[in-house]
Amino acid sequence: MKTKILLVDDHPLVREWLSNLINEEADLEVCGQAGSAREALGLIGSLSPQIAVVDISLEGGSGLELIKDLQAQHPQVKTLVLSMHDETLYAERAMRAGAVGYIMKREATSKVLDAIRTVAGGGLFYSNAVNSLLAQKIVQGTATKPTAVEILSDRELEVFQLLGRGLSPRQVSEQMKVSFKTVHGYCARIKDKLNLANINELIFQAVRWHESQQPR
Repeated sequence: MKTKILLVDDHPLVREWLSNLINEEADLEVCGQAGSAREALGLIGSLSPQIAVVDISLEGGSGLELIKDLQAQHPQVKTLVLSMHDETLYAERAMRAGAVGYIMKREATSKVLDAIRTVAGGGLFYSNAVNSLLAQKIVQGTATKPTAVEILSDRELEVFQLLGRGLSPRQVSEQMKVSFKTVHGYCARIKDKLNLANINELIFQAVRWHESQQPR
């Protein structure tokens, strides 16, 4: 019996590439595709996938929030993150949310298939860099000082990321499907945590951070 996989990515070309890659394998099949968290949650019940391959950035929401929802509502579905975002920043967050694997989109296609099969077999799939980072944190404990962005909550990081992509606070509220007042509150907490003076300085730092995360 083939392992059924749901692809969740807001880029149709990425979904098409993944679908073609996976459907060529005798033991794997893509049972559905979704471009948003809401669409993915709507498909789970009817498609009954064993694995959801999820991106961190999704249309109208966060992949991290989707992982949490899947863990709460459909714990039988194993989640593998496939993203362009830096695994050293997001992999631990994804793990806490309930994901059992994290792989970067830049990896070879054979490694993507390895990750899917590892997760399907009940294993965990994280890179050596992530495993080393987590081991270092365990050994050093509280002596390891987190970076400025690491101290943000998942939702605060989502706001910071969207601001860095050039969205205004009003557009962020529309993207996240929350009130402008809620986003204003997130911005206030981010400014406090990062020791920033005002919204202009917050946006400037968010843009600089976003640019630093792009592939070179």
